[in-house]
Amino acid sequence: MAGYGPLCEAYEWLIREDLASPAGAAARYGDLVESLPSDARVLDCACGTGQLAVGLADRGLDVVATDASAGMVRRTEELAGEHGVSLRAQQVSWEELPDHFDASSFDLVFCVGNSLGHAEGATGRQTAVASMARLLRPGGRLVLTSRAWEVVRDRGSRLDIRDRLVRRNGRDAVVTYYTQVAPDWEQEHHFEIAVTQIEPDGSLRTCAERVSFWPYRHEELVAELQSVGLTVETTTFDPDGAGYLLVARAPAWDVR
Repeated sequence: MAGYGPLCEAYEWLIREDLASPAGAAARYGDLVESLPSDARVLDCACGTGQLAVGLADRGLDVVATDASAGMVRRTEELAGEHGVSLRAQQVSWEELPDHFDASSFDLVFCVGNSLGHAEGATGRQTAVASMARLLRPGGRLVLTSRAWEVVRDRGSRLDIRDRLVRRNGRDAVVTYYTQVAPDWEQEHHFEIAVTQIEPDGSLRTCAERVSFWPYRHEELVAELQSVGLTVETTTFDPDGAGYLLVARAPAWDVR
């Protein structure tokens, strides 16, 4: 997974307001969480700065959080400390998951925040999907959120400067995205993301990073999930929408 070194220090300005707190992030998946057994174990894979992982831990779940970025893991641990919850956070990439966790060891695996697009092409994405599927207990679910990459590519390369300040923790920032769309789907694409924070004295401080992504079609993702034995239960994909939520279930009996 490429990126999220410098940006991990300003990542909260990139998160939707309703998901920017642990309680808000966990509430989005309330129905899924409430259906879990009392001894459920949950993995937040590509955990970012930890809002979801901490929110789930605050609900009493046994939570493990992983991310390929050391900075994101550190921020997740800090957030857990601030909220007084216990969780396990580790720097682990998708391909390293089988080396760190036993097969069939989680009831629910999250891969949210549009993170799967950072897997390197179809091969990297298939590895990521297979690694996460392997960790699911029989009947367990994989929860994904994704941009609608079809829409991103249709819009082409573009500069997007948010039309209003974003406020997080009492501070304001301006967020700018420059999307660089490659000619072909399988080629490396890029976001150049800048977060310009307004300091208390009125000065500006900018954190910026160039982040790679490899887009995919919704139908490709569904086929990749099916190829590792998962069944898509729910998808909110809309060809004209900005993004979607997808939930896939492992077989009730472990045949992998």
